[in-house]
Amino acid sequence: MMMKRAKTLEAFSTVEFANAHRSLASRVATMMGRKFEEGDWSYVYCSAKGFPNEGWSNLHIDVMHGPLGVEHKMLCVRSDKSIKEYCGTQLMHPAATRSIRIPSTEGDATEIAQEILQQYADLIAQRRQRVVENAPGEEPDMRTGWLLWQIDLVEFLYFEKEMLPPDPGEYWAEWHESKSGNRKPSKNLWVFENDTGIKRYSITTSAGAKIQPYFEVPPPNDPNLYYFCVQGEEVDGLIRIWVTPTTAIVLSSLLGSTNTDVLSKAIIGRAKEVHALKESRSEYIEGTELAKPLYITDQAYAALKKAFPGVSDEHMMQLFVQFSSQ
Repeated sequence: MMMKRAKTLEAFSTVEFANAHRSLASRVATMMGRKFEEGDWSYVYCSAKGFPNEGWSNLHIDVMHGPLGVEHKMLCVRSDKSIKEYCGTQLMHPAATRSIRIPSTEGDATEIAQEILQQYADLIAQRRQRVVENAPGEEPDMRTGWLLWQIDLVEFLYFEKEMLPPDPGEYWAEWHESKSGNRKPSKNLWVFENDTGIKRYSITTSAGAKIQPYFEVPPPNDPNLYYFCVQGEEVDGLIRIWVTPTTAIVLSSLLGSTNTDVLSKAIIGRAKEVHALKESRSEYIEGTELAKPLYITDQAYAALKKAFPGVSDEHMMQLFVQFSSQ
């Protein structure tokens, strides 16, 4: 009997996806280069779906609304290639859970791995029970949401899959020892599927025991894969950038308008005047207002990036405003 495979599931309606795109762009516009964190995605997700945002915690399931329970897992990826190039590939997440005990670092690898996977299955069962208690009489809808995000906060991928507890009997394992520099060798468990031989988990035994799962990113034609570009996005031959409401107001006051022609000409004109510009970075402010989309030509966007280099589109526009106001 073949093991059951988790299917991708619809995470957003068309309206919710549009809401998530704007909410994510708004969040990024306020971050000014700081690291994207779990609480940021929790805010975006709940805002898009109209759920109360109870914040992120590594102690319980991340989103629980009615019979829905979603455990979010985030992974930062490089920015030197399109995030879509990860579609159809297998990646490893650094930790599915730290709530496990390693019974021994000696003995039969498969038996020990199966005991650990049973702990993981029990943890999923506990989370499922919490959702049952939250929505009595309804069938719980348990999911794992996977978010890939580029370190420069330009592109994001998100998808949800069924949350299925592992059946320990469907896996075998072997010990793997690795050594880095002068450090003491670390001993981990590599866990493979019986029927395919595919590596599914790496289980660490030191420096904080944890299960590290391998997961597949859906192909680009999967209808349940959601792609977000929130900086320098090409839309109908123009470049869409997102700025905070305050920056939009200042731009409008400074230029008289923020339509494409006026803004693009101003950026190109100011860029030609730039000889040396010292970057200034704003303090991070918790953003709840939605960002405003502005559209400029690709020539203006290229000039903006060259003349006013910043950590985000919002930051570059702040530098443009600062220079133009002198």
